[in-house]
Amino acid sequence: MTSFNGPEAVSVYAMTVLASGLRLYAKTGMQPNRAYTPKAMMSAAERYTGRKFKARDYEGAAQALKDAAQALAQSLPPGSITKD
Repeated sequence: MTSFNGPEAVSVYAMTVLASGLRLYAKTGMQPNRAYTPKAMMSAAERYTGRKFKARDYEGAAQALKDAAQALAQSLPPGSITKD
């Protein structure tokens, strides 16, 4: 089990889940849940990355989220993300 300790670590998890949801929608057209509409996912991606994406650039947004999550995870202090 993996634990995300602290707000920044939780943001890493949220960005990872959001990127996964965007890839799911891009490949299958399925929404992960009712709240994750394509517009809502793209808006959240823009908030997390600080970048503006084209209307249907789901793969680009997912990749930007993955990169941002990895960069944030590497900058966290030891113990913020623990794997049991």
